[in-house]
Amino acid sequence: MNRPRIAITVGDPAGIGPEIVMQALEDQEVLAASRPLVVGDLGVLEQAKAFCRSHGKIRVVAEPADANYISGTVDLIDLGNVEVDSLKMGVVSGLGGQAAFEYIEKAVELASSKKVDAIATGPINKESLKAAKVDFIGHTEILAALTGVDEPLTMFQVHSMRVFFLSRHVPLREACELVTKDRVLTYIRRCSEALQELGEAEGILAVAGLNPHSGEHGLFGDEEVKQIEPAVQEARRQGYRVAGPVPADSVFTQAHQGKYSAVLSLYHDQGHIATKTLDFEKTISITLGLPFLRTSVDHGTAFDIAGTGKASAVSMKEAIFLAANYVRKG
Repeated sequence: MNRPRIAITVGDPAGIGPEIVMQALEDQEVLAASRPLVVGDLGVLEQAKAFCRSHGKIRVVAEPADANYISGTVDLIDLGNVEVDSLKMGVVSGLGGQAAFEYIEKAVELASSKKVDAIATGPINKESLKAAKVDFIGHTEILAALTGVDEPLTMFQVHSMRVFFLSRHVPLREACELVTKDRVLTYIRRCSEALQELGEAEGILAVAGLNPHSGEHGLFGDEEVKQIEPAVQEARRQGYRVAGPVPADSVFTQAHQGKYSAVLSLYHDQGHIATKTLDFEKTISITLGLPFLRTSVDHGTAFDIAGTGKASAVSMKEAIFLAANYVRKG
């Protein structure tokens, strides 16, 4: 029983989350790597089972310790919070948003009490959260509020490439204004510490450049000269293994080839485009700095194909694998 126990939330019940969870848990490799425990609704899971022609038996349990974690059975903590006849697949609704929020709440409760080792989350929908009057824009903000953590750290992983983000959901103009010496230095520290917690402290963290060719010594912008380079130099004086600024048009390829253990991306799309172009389905979001590890698919609810059985479970499986692997390394 050395397989880590992973709580898996199904996300918005009107999206593809329930389907990809059911598909993922039919994979014997997932069961070999982890003890998966679904947090969701029995009716929603039974419906998803029909959508994707799954043969797994759903077994409702009250506590993680009650689950069997065996092939052919999906262990479920059933919140009973969805009337399936009222659920319209592929449609934004307060019902879906509220249910998705409650699944996260329950998973956080289980992880915080050490009843599970990590969380892997299915996709939620921002509009559905809003319709439910859930006052958060996404998973990271919800997790921060539920755990009392001020600013969790987001890392993407695709294959062996890891990418951190200096800023997330802010306008590009504001993201550029956030590229300051103090903030970059703080994030170098935080990212280095996160890599150490993940057992990946031996490599070098690269800080991406902001401007074309990292500004060419001030020819194309001075953020590198005035903000990024001083932060990198100070971090080195403090003993951190860091390089940069490295031009953004090459740093991600170099990281993928193994030159760097991770990259600090300076704004949302800089890192998103690099990771998702490399392998969209296997790009996984990892939230660090919480009392527990959280991984997630990095795609949406795909309302356009929800209920058709066409959704791929590759990302869901990868999220579970990564959660289990990092728990074992920790």
